[in-house]
Amino acid sequence: MSADTTSIPMGSGRFDLSGRRALITGSTQGLGLTLARGLARAGASVVINGRTETKVGRVVDTFNVDQLAAAALVMDATDVQGVVEGVQRIENDGRGPIDILVNNVGIHQRAPLAEMSNAAWDTVISTNLTSAFTVSREVAKGMLERKAGKIINICSLMSDLGRPTTGNYAAAKGGLRMLTRAMAVEWAGANIQVNAIGPGYFATELTRELVSDEKFNAWICERTPANRWGNPDELIGAAVFFASSASSFINGQILYVDGGLTASI
Repeated sequence: MSADTTSIPMGSGRFDLSGRRALITGSTQGLGLTLARGLARAGASVVINGRTETKVGRVVDTFNVDQLAAAALVMDATDVQGVVEGVQRIENDGRGPIDILVNNVGIHQRAPLAEMSNAAWDTVISTNLTSAFTVSREVAKGMLERKAGKIINICSLMSDLGRPTTGNYAAAKGGLRMLTRAMAVEWAGANIQVNAIGPGYFATELTRELVSDEKFNAWICERTPANRWGNPDELIGAAVFFASSASSFINGQILYVDGGLTASI
């Protein structure tokens, strides 16, 4: 189901993130935590974000034990005033500005569109799309002044494809794909690169039930040319690439990391 992966060493030339600071929203678990750890191992000082102080603090402690530079930001990415104040706190805490932003926070609330409530629609759009706009807007203010920055939006296969009962999620992730392009067009002239990663199906604690579902697991493996789920570590290379100077002339793009799923019919 998974493949052996190698960690990215520090000091790897144009992929070295030493001296840079990265904020990863929703990074106390799942793919966000994996991306935060991957950026830290590539040399970045990371800011761990979540809504619960205890959970954020616990993750920061594990990073510090592993001698990876990390700070805490307890903030709800859907709370506009909280985002404004949170970004300002990080920018002014004396540890350096935010050089890299990864908009990762996201949720699912599945229902057929004909039965979906406005609350389920609004919650998913707010969390998966509007939060990326709000956090990016506040972080970009400093990046525009410094004329440098990297923004990575975590999109999805459903930025381009649809499945039954995921209409709100697909709409949000499709919107995030176009927001990526809009931000790139507006901010590229200030040396800010805005790109996106579109993960396929990855085995995490959040997808454990789906992996354990024999029928769904068989469908995923058959549908994916690689014949397996992705290992979360397999997203790190794309994140480090987009966060590093190696991608200095790449803007407004979405890179699907999906085992070939979007290439097949």
